[in-house]
Amino acid sequence: MKDELIRIMLVDDHPLVRESWKLLLENNPRFEIVADYSNGAEALENIPSLKPDILLVDINMAPLDGFAVTKSVNTMMPEIKIIGLSVHNQPKYATRLLQLGARGFLTKTSSLEEINHGILAVHQGKVYICDEIKRNMPPAG
Repeated sequence: MKDELIRIMLVDDHPLVRESWKLLLENNPRFEIVADYSNGAEALENIPSLKPDILLVDINMAPLDGFAVTKSVNTMMPEIKIIGLSVHNQPKYATRLLQLGARGFLTKTSSLEEINHGILAVHQGKVYICDEIKRNMPPAG
């Protein structure tokens, strides 16, 4: 089933960011936005019934930030693949999110091509870190 729809849930507390990402992602025929929420608590409430394949989650939100959402979803439904979103391009955010069970990390300045590539890679079971973060990471040792 190579062309199955990838069901995506967006969680970001900025309405303009959510709407922009939703419009951009819906242009890809492989993606279906099943829901978008302004906070992590709403998302956690609805994840069990909506069962998205991918959760795109902002790391800076209240009352539950992306780290708390990731930890909860990874415990509750580890089959859901989580990609963190942030305006921050410091590797420490990506590293922490991956340690909590996320499978990817994109910055809000990632190109549409990179966003699409990252979602597809994570859906295929790979870990994806955007180029902007990778450039700032210390060499593996």
